[in-house]
Amino acid sequence: MAVSVTPADPADGSRRPFRQPVDGLEDLEVDLLLEAMYRHYGFDFRGYARGSLKRRLWRRVYAEKVDSLTGLQERVLHDPVAMDRLVLDLSVNVTAMFRHPSFFLQFRSKVVPLLRTYPFIRIWNAGCSTGEETYSIAITLLEEGLLPRSRLYATDINEAVLQRAQQGVFPLERMRDYTENYIAAGGTRAFSEYYTAEDDGARFRPEISANVVFAQHNLVSDRSFNEFHVIVCRNVMIYFDKALQNHVFATFHDSLVRFGVLALGHKESLRFTTYADRYEELDRRERLYRKTR
Repeated sequence: MAVSVTPADPADGSRRPFRQPVDGLEDLEVDLLLEAMYRHYGFDFRGYARGSLKRRLWRRVYAEKVDSLTGLQERVLHDPVAMDRLVLDLSVNVTAMFRHPSFFLQFRSKVVPLLRTYPFIRIWNAGCSTGEETYSIAITLLEEGLLPRSRLYATDINEAVLQRAQQGVFPLERMRDYTENYIAAGGTRAFSEYYTAEDDGARFRPEISANVVFAQHNLVSDRSFNEFHVIVCRNVMIYFDKALQNHVFATFHDSLVRFGVLALGHKESLRFTTYADRYEELDRRERLYRKTR
């Protein structure tokens, strides 16, 4: 094992020497760490795309002040709190209210009319993170008169972000950007009607989340748990390899009613998957698909 500098610098800008694996040992260390996490804690990151995963693992190596991936494995196996910190780092939590407003415009025009045909509506927001997208969907349904007969299931692998989502409090400093997104997304009211300012936070009205169920769910290892009319899973699949993507698409297909709608992120697609011929496109740009069989 040769001593060298790390492939990425710590957050404080300093450079810290460590034992960098050579001759492919880094991949072996990653494999062993991910297998240990799965067998000891049940968190399965083995099918995640390796480039992004490795960067996040090395960031945690620095933060935990260990000198290798093997050292990180030892730390998290014997310290559940350190494991929680690692899961938080590995979970992708980039989100915003009404992120990509064009998606919500098309949701209103192409998905909402379909939802009006159901007496009761079930929607799954998979990978909900801290809840901004879930609240955006709920507000859209409220304005379309559908929220009272809807149930939203907001799930994520990370319990910490779910707890934040349940609180319904978001940074007050983000409200200007969120208001701009809301207007561009076709909002019909003053966005400020939906929240009250508390110190440096914006607390959203409780009726917005009254029909939302927040629950932990692992897309890698957990299966279908209900039948849904819409599944929204945007900007999550890009972090999975092809085999894991097909696994998750199988779960989504099993979970959707006939003619249910699947919504993906702009950089995600059903093309070249084993389920491509089981959907029709509702909107190509916004990645809205309708299950046909």
